[in-house]
Amino acid sequence: MELLYTLLQELISSIELIMFLLIIGGGVFLLIQSKAKPLFFIKSAPKLLFSKDGGEGISRFQALSAVLASTVGLGNISGVAIAIYMGGPGVLVWMWATAILGAIIKFYSCTLAILFREKEEDGSPLGGPMYYMKIAVPRYGKTFAVWFSIAGLFGVLPAFTANQLTQTLVTVIEPNQYLNLGVLNWKLIIGIVLAILSAIVILGGLKKIVTVTSTLVPLMVGLYFSMGIIMLTLNAEAIIPAFQKIFNQAFSVQAAANGSFWALVILGVRRAVFSNESGVGNAPMYHGQSNTKNPIDEGLVASLGPLLDTILVCSITGLIIIISGATELGQLNGIELTLEAFKRLFYGIGDELLLLMVFVFGVSSLFTYSYYGVKCLRYLTKRSWGNWYNYIYIISIVFFAIASVDLVIGIIDLSFALMAIPNMITLLWLSKKVKKLLFSN
Repeated sequence: MELLYTLLQELISSIELIMFLLIIGGGVFLLIQSKAKPLFFIKSAPKLLFSKDGGEGISRFQALSAVLASTVGLGNISGVAIAIYMGGPGVLVWMWATAILGAIIKFYSCTLAILFREKEEDGSPLGGPMYYMKIAVPRYGKTFAVWFSIAGLFGVLPAFTANQLTQTLVTVIEPNQYLNLGVLNWKLIIGIVLAILSAIVILGGLKKIVTVTSTLVPLMVGLYFSMGIIMLTLNAEAIIPAFQKIFNQAFSVQAAANGSFWALVILGVRRAVFSNESGVGNAPMYHGQSNTKNPIDEGLVASLGPLLDTILVCSITGLIIIISGATELGQLNGIELTLEAFKRLFYGIGDELLLLMVFVFGVSSLFTYSYYGVKCLRYLTKRSWGNWYNYIYIISIVFFAIASVDLVIGIIDLSFALMAIPNMITLLWLSKKVKKLLFSN
């Protein structure tokens, strides 16, 4: 495990700068090219979210719910804690900046997912990065599509979710006090249970996945938001000092002097990309299945994702962690840090309520991520073979439940970077086509 983790870190360090330049540099380019119009038009997105175009495919609401099921959850609850643990409160600033650019990137990518797509034999739409790469990019498009799909097979494995959800259940419930089987054995048991629950929904196909997630996700986001607002209201006097700490550390002269400033920026970008997956190319795989007839409408709905999961949910999580003082307990990282913060600020039972939300968020993430892998395998092989990925995915849940968190983070960071590189190059190549549509609306 240690050897594999060391190898992953070497690979990540060699390609993360490329990913960083493409997502931040590419995002800034798209922001300027679009004159930030998607951000101004985003006010119409809620109305578009619930309007219906009819036809084959899933609704815009179902598409966004499925995407949020995979992004709103452990990435925002545990991922933020990991970022603060590794880089301090200032990392939030760079997560916010990346989220703004992420909204623009998702607008472009999900617009392209509607603009360039194929059809299934039954007439339902089939879209995503591999399809707009193959259809719209001459010469290198098919190569990029294969590259993206191979990286996607690993990037969408349930590594982080299975790992952190299992850690949460073991930490809060402490099952050894009822039956002492050892932590590792309990993680194995929980992993098997999660695999069975996931199999029940995943093997039902796309329709069952989006039906379940469009019911669960809005409820849990509402509960999380309500709890967060209550905690912040009860500690209102600490909010301004928390923001001061965030911005002071984000633009620290000392950090700039000792060379850690760029490490902080890269950490913020890395965790924001993991949180909202902008530029990675996951979201277009769901939005590409939408029954939308207007590509711009789908792009605007998709751009809500980074604003909801990173600007809103991550901000609430980060402020609660900072205000609680849980970071002073240096040994806490990941979900354990967030659980401690909620316990301190919500009447001593916040960790138990958070456990409920984490469980639902985590399980819904397990449901939705499998579809990404199915789509990647279908593209690489035969469409009839794609569903075999579900079985690999279900088995991997058990493995990642007992793996180390460092190994898990390494696998995800490397895979997401390898997915983002061909996707961002393609977005920049095709950006003029989206710009033409945007300014003609």
